[in-house]
Amino acid sequence: MNFDEYCLQKAAPPGSSTYYALRQASAAHQPLLAALFALRRELEETAKETSDPTVGRTKLAWWQKELAALAAGNASHPVTQALAHHLDRTAAIYPLLQQLLAGFEMDFEQARYLDLPNLRRYIDGVGGTFATLVAQVGARTDEARAAAARWAAPLGNALMLAQFVPEIGNDARHGRIYVPIDELQRYNVTAADLINRRYSGEFTELMQFQTARARETVNAALDAIPAPERRHQRTLRALAALELALLDEVEREGFQVLHQQIVITPIRKLWIAWRAARRA
Repeated sequence: MNFDEYCLQKAAPPGSSTYYALRQASAAHQPLLAALFALRRELEETAKETSDPTVGRTKLAWWQKELAALAAGNASHPVTQALAHHLDRTAAIYPLLQQLLAGFEMDFEQARYLDLPNLRRYIDGVGGTFATLVAQVGARTDEARAAAARWAAPLGNALMLAQFVPEIGNDARHGRIYVPIDELQRYNVTAADLINRRYSGEFTELMQFQTARARETVNAALDAIPAPERRHQRTLRALAALELALLDEVEREGFQVLHQQIVITPIRKLWIAWRAARRA
């Protein structure tokens, strides 16, 4: 298996949302995008699937060294080897890669957040930073690449808010709650309710609020993509459409997300991603 195959298997297995979103990008950009998505998946698995914080921090420290090795031209992992092969200027994105890793490090620092501004630090790291990396790959010019963060970071943050909604039960079972404490209190829902899969009218109202906010934020961020860039940002636009469709599905299922994972069928994902990528 070469590094490109490894990245595709890690980040975009057939049937996944990433699989269909990646295929909306130009063929020339797909290998680099797959490497970026694979790196994000590696860091996410380390942060969210490692039960021992000491072990998790050790693994992320290894990734910190590996990213430094990438910047120095000495990559050893298949993901960083793919990045080194497909990037023209590895050192230029090193600060963003560090920010992405620092975002996932927060999963070992705190599992709950007092309010949305507090949660925003986490979202900025794992959401906004990553979307900026993806946007820079598709940017038409150096000027567009430099300006990408202005619209891509808000879109990445919005996508994170949308991703929290269907994953709330799974995250709670892993000891992490990304709904701010003050919002739980506002709707009279406790962390124990989420962990123990207790549904209620209050929980439904909380989820209605979370879903409406995520949907509004994603749509606003999509509208903010500069017109000249829209055709070149098909992967991000497809991801956004898939997240919006999943929010609709969660809503149709009555927000029954504490005991099950609600998904969209692969054929629907294909159609949604294809249509979104070609919409003006």
